[in-house]
Amino acid sequence: MDKLGFLDGVARIAVFVSLLLALFLLTVKTENKLANRLFACFIIFSAIDFSGLLDYSFPLEYVNLEIFRSTICLLEMPLIYLYVLAVCYSDFRLKWRHLIYTLPFVVMNVVFMPRFYLQSGIVKEQFIAVYNQMSEVYFFQILIELQYWFYIISIFLILKKYREIYLENYTNPSTSTYKWLFQMNCVFAVMHSITASKNLLRYTASRDTFLWGNVLMVVMALCVICWFVMKALNHPELFRGINSQLQLTKDFLPEENDSVTEVVNNQDEVISAQILALKNYMTEKQPYLDPSLTIQELANQFNVPVRDLSILINHHMNQHFFDFVNEYRIQKAMNILKDQSKNQLTVLEILYEVGFNSKSSFNTSFKKHTNLTPTAYRNAL
Repeated sequence: MDKLGFLDGVARIAVFVSLLLALFLLTVKTENKLANRLFACFIIFSAIDFSGLLDYSFPLEYVNLEIFRSTICLLEMPLIYLYVLAVCYSDFRLKWRHLIYTLPFVVMNVVFMPRFYLQSGIVKEQFIAVYNQMSEVYFFQILIELQYWFYIISIFLILKKYREIYLENYTNPSTSTYKWLFQMNCVFAVMHSITASKNLLRYTASRDTFLWGNVLMVVMALCVICWFVMKALNHPELFRGINSQLQLTKDFLPEENDSVTEVVNNQDEVISAQILALKNYMTEKQPYLDPSLTIQELANQFNVPVRDLSILINHHMNQHFFDFVNEYRIQKAMNILKDQSKNQLTVLEILYEVGFNSKSSFNTSFKKHTNLTPTAYRNAL
């Protein structure tokens, strides 16, 4: 089989598998339907993108569809960006203003209009024949690069804020969502870097080298999409979004000035008393045993406004709520591991007893506080 035939075969498999995965995402029952639909749309547009590598050509009367198909890639990263928002924030909804993310796609098709869409069939054929040398195509490639890296950076910024809000307001299931989406975005960055390098081969290397580059990229893209879908289906606990209305403590702290500093200094004793009362409450009532404890729930139990509790823990105690609660869980786990009468309990039973619901997050937190794994700590005793 020649290279073009091999590329065509790989592309057909990629298109078929992508559409199959998209269909599955659209029909599978899940709590986060919006995220699944956005990701399914991304996969469908990726399949349309892959179809450009098939060994076919549009009839002359439908040649407009080929250029239109090539611009579909400008909708892929906006969909991933919206997907990340839908996964991170449980109250995220699509609104009309989100149509602004289609602007590069619209602009690119407008740019193609004078010298392609509005021309006769013969002129269109000539345009396609020298497609890679047209100024519109150079603009297209620059637009793709700018758009891609804009969304990559934007997603990293969203994840940074998500992680900070999560640590200040939640305790479980660890930061799994952040880690997964961070990995996904890193993969996109690496994949696009390779794709951009491959596209340079169009102008600097032989046609055979460029074709093999296309084969490699389609195979890699297909593997990545399968990995994304399998990860989402096998680990539904990853996608428990937070409320987008939550603020970071630093966002509602008063600005530092002389008068505020003086008031804060005068309140040191009050703050110390509040911290002591909170620690006593945590020790006596043990609210941390609830694996789904949030700062809002603890504020309700402790009978203080959630904003005051957030400032007390995240600012005055200089701890994330996440670490504050897990310290008590780890201390209780250490006491159980020391108790000879409970040495029949397994590590899994202990982690559930102290409020964790994930072995990986328990091991990570335990090692962070003791520099040992739970098993190593028990053996050391």
